[in-house]
Amino acid sequence: MRILILGANGQLGTACSQVFKEHTLTQWTREDLDLVKLPDIETKLAEAEPELIINCAAHNQVDKAEHEPGLAYVVNALGPRRVAFYCQTHHIPLVHVSTDYVFGMDGDHSTPFTEEDKPGPLSAYATSKLAGEYFVRNECDQHFVIRTCGLFGPTRLEGKGNFVETMLELAADQKALTVVNDQHCTPTYAFDLAVAISKLIETEAYGLYHATNHGATTWYDFALEIFKCANIDIEVKPITSAQFSRPAKRPGYSLLDCSKLKSVIGTNLPDWQQGLLDYLDLRAQHAPSEP
Repeated sequence: MRILILGANGQLGTACSQVFKEHTLTQWTREDLDLVKLPDIETKLAEAEPELIINCAAHNQVDKAEHEPGLAYVVNALGPRRVAFYCQTHHIPLVHVSTDYVFGMDGDHSTPFTEEDKPGPLSAYATSKLAGEYFVRNECDQHFVIRTCGLFGPTRLEGKGNFVETMLELAADQKALTVVNDQHCTPTYAFDLAVAISKLIETEAYGLYHATNHGATTWYDFALEIFKCANIDIEVKPITSAQFSRPAKRPGYSLLDCSKLKSVIGTNLPDWQQGLLDYLDLRAQHAPSEP
């Protein structure tokens, strides 16, 4: 199958390039297709002659989006709308990746969100991603819209990391860290998500899905697990979101119920702890050897 990956240098794009390597891949970065330049999208997509598009491209700088909401909306909503229109007119499936951040307004929610639950975004980023979901679902019949959470994995982008890398970098320079402990989530290894996508596209069960690693944690407990697995001795202190003030509000609870995905592909994604171990093992394999 001829597959076009948009946002190919990011964490999920990088993972998809490995999982789908048996297919004929076209891998585009922002330099190849800039979703801000809307008039160019359909003409450019036609050059790849794809039989499937996986859209991993996004404006995902959550705090920065608060200061440039228009740009976030163009990249996260209007761009995917044009991609979806292309897929509809050419009768090909579209995989579009969204986020758990579409939830959060219901501060009393305490059970994992299903695909049927009403979204309630708290930030410009989350609002733009939710709009992108609606556009894709309305413009393209053959869609897989996938909400995920807390992605971590290798990336080919200079200067782009993830929570795991941030914690390891901070631990190299500091003796103690503070990490938010009132945001409940499920960190997700990008490779595990890419594998789930590979299974999902083999079906014709189009629709909206939640897809994360299995289990639940907080960013504080995730940090503790990172340092435990990496054998790093460092003091980590829990703080609240209010104490760690950021321009964009984050959901206090954004666990996703992935039972719909399991019913289609037959399995859950691995536990998030296993995903972390797999990532750290891969990271160690590619670490430069000491002279």
